[in-house]
Amino acid sequence: MADSHGGNEKTSAHTETDGGHDSGFPPFESSTFASQLVSLVIAFVALYIIVSRVALPRVGAVIDARQNKIEGDLGEAQKLKDQSESALKAYESDLAAARSKAQAIGAETREKMNAASDAERKSLEDKLAVRLTEAEKTIAATRATAMGNVRGIASDAAAAIVQRLTGSAPDSSAVARAVEASLKG
Repeated sequence: MADSHGGNEKTSAHTETDGGHDSGFPPFESSTFASQLVSLVIAFVALYIIVSRVALPRVGAVIDARQNKIEGDLGEAQKLKDQSESALKAYESDLAAARSKAQAIGAETREKMNAASDAERKSLEDKLAVRLTEAEKTIAATRATAMGNVRGIASDAAAAIVQRLTGSAPDSSAVARAVEASLKG
């Protein structure tokens, strides 16, 4: 039973209030308002001075440094962009110049090839004209020779035909006159 009685003493001791503290919560005590306000003002002023003199300049310096870094990076990026655009324009102008030069070289080469072709064609035409003239002379000489031979062959053939038909050889001058008359027309 001592258990239950001892247990009651412990619980009753916790529920009882200490009799020495009759005052309320210190911030709500009207007698300490003035000292609390002075302490609050001093703490606020000290905090304001610390923040305005130490923390804000550091934060401002970091923000300014970051802003300057960003502006510097943007400026560098713009500079590089301008350089790449100028390099691209230079490349395009060089490419256009190379194309026009290639076209000019191609046109010049075509003109040279056409001129060489025309010269070779003219040379061949001249050679062919000379050969044609020589061939015509040779043909004319051969024709004249052949025509001379035709008269002789025609005279011999006519004399042989007449001799076979008549049995006697005809006069060669008469056969030549008859062949000549026949060839003229």
